[in-house]
Amino acid sequence: MILKCLIVDDEPLARNLLTEYVKKIPFLQLLDACASPMAAIEVLRNQHVDLLFLDIQMPEITGISLLKILQKKPLVILTTAYSEYALEGYELDVVDYLMKPITLDRFLRAVDKASQRLSGSAPVSTPAPERVPVENTPPFIFVKDGTKLLKVNLKDILYVEGLKDYVAIYTRQQKIVSLQRLKSLETQLPADRFIRIHHSYIISLEAIDAIHKEKVQIGHTYIPISDSYRKPFKDFIERNQIQPD
Repeated sequence: MILKCLIVDDEPLARNLLTEYVKKIPFLQLLDACASPMAAIEVLRNQHVDLLFLDIQMPEITGISLLKILQKKPLVILTTAYSEYALEGYELDVVDYLMKPITLDRFLRAVDKASQRLSGSAPVSTPAPERVPVENTPPFIFVKDGTKLLKVNLKDILYVEGLKDYVAIYTRQQKIVSLQRLKSLETQLPADRFIRIHHSYIISLEAIDAIHKEKVQIGHTYIPISDSYRKPFKDFIERNQIQPD
């Protein structure tokens, strides 16, 4: 059985990696690798797609939003760098959930699930999100600062702001501006300590002073909670029994 696949991810490196993986598997046929949900919608309208590899966080509309507007859905494997944001996927009957960076063996297991489901030999079930083991996460990251790499301790980070191709990292000691996208930096931050609450902001959970209805307070700074990130953040709050104002 040949599975016709579509990849949707706004990051070129992620698209290229998934494309390479698909080409390694004889029973997968790649129809297209789209950089945006809007391009994917066009492919889905004009071609039969068996399996969709879908990134969750994209600038135009999220992968979750794309799934909600599709009337006829293919089998879906969600891909993301941030586990908290994938909680909405539980309601959408996805085949599997892959945390970036995606390894080939984990990719193969997800594809096998899709193949079994399509053949009717596997029960329908929604996978639990994977998390990077906390013990494997170093207590610091390195970010590019001009011509050097600067070591930043995770415990010192208050929040991060995305500025197009740059990020501004606000620490307890200083503000660091680094040439990289927010989404790229997000993959380096452990999901048990940092959460994205806006397209342009990632916050440290330890640094939160107060949570209001539409914003989070860190010191004298108020950071907005956007609609697309509100539910996963609310779920996190409820799981930890934090009551917003």
